[in-house]
Amino acid sequence: MTELEAFAVELARIAASVSLPFFRTDMEEVNKAAPGSFDPVTEGDRAAERAMREAISARYPDHGIIGEEYGETRPDAEYVWVLDPIDGTRAFISGLPVWTNLIGLRHQGVPLIGIVGQPYIGEIFIGGPSGARLITRDGERPLKTRRCDELAKAVAATTDADIFLGQDREGWERLKTSVRLARYGCDAYAYAMVADGRIDLVAESELKVWDWTALMPLVTAAGGNFVGWNGQAPTSADGRVLAVGDAALVEPALKALNG
Repeated sequence: MTELEAFAVELARIAASVSLPFFRTDMEEVNKAAPGSFDPVTEGDRAAERAMREAISARYPDHGIIGEEYGETRPDAEYVWVLDPIDGTRAFISGLPVWTNLIGLRHQGVPLIGIVGQPYIGEIFIGGPSGARLITRDGERPLKTRRCDELAKAVAATTDADIFLGQDREGWERLKTSVRLARYGCDAYAYAMVADGRIDLVAESELKVWDWTALMPLVTAAGGNFVGWNGQAPTSADGRVLAVGDAALVEPALKALNG
């Protein structure tokens, strides 16, 4: 494990230690969305991001940070940490243990290291230059995507069909009818299951850069592919992503999504 990978794991443990005490408590949430929508944020989100920012600034003061709750600091730096302190806040406030701490590191704009941490279960999924592995209280083991070369055999996931708008919703419906099984409601945890060879593909839209940056290195280090709906590397300007465990699924999945 490289120095930066080890530090990312340290950040995951910091985020876990701060966010977990809020889980399944009578905490208050604030709706930061426009009227008619619901996008909650809790003190758990804010406290976890603050703790990670403090640790990054102390260890690597020249690194940049992009976080969901507190914005950008040196976003053009050579190394930039991209933080979603609690991905799946709706699950978090509902007492469901599928929320995660997302920690990504970009080098010269390219995602290099990614962590999906689930504190309640006690899991840290990490992908980076040293490969992909799952770290638990009992030790660690490698992560590897599974072979699945036909959509008809695939297990697919997305957080919620309602995130898809317009033609994107039509694309998801085409994809859903092409696969063996579709699952909902797991947020970033579904991408960890792609890396672990349990789910074959995840398709989503309307994502922000902190929603997907950590996921790309995890999936690719485990042997999968992570692309935008145009088949190229995802960008901050287009929040539509596709993660697959088997590269053979990229073309048919994109064909279904794009019609």
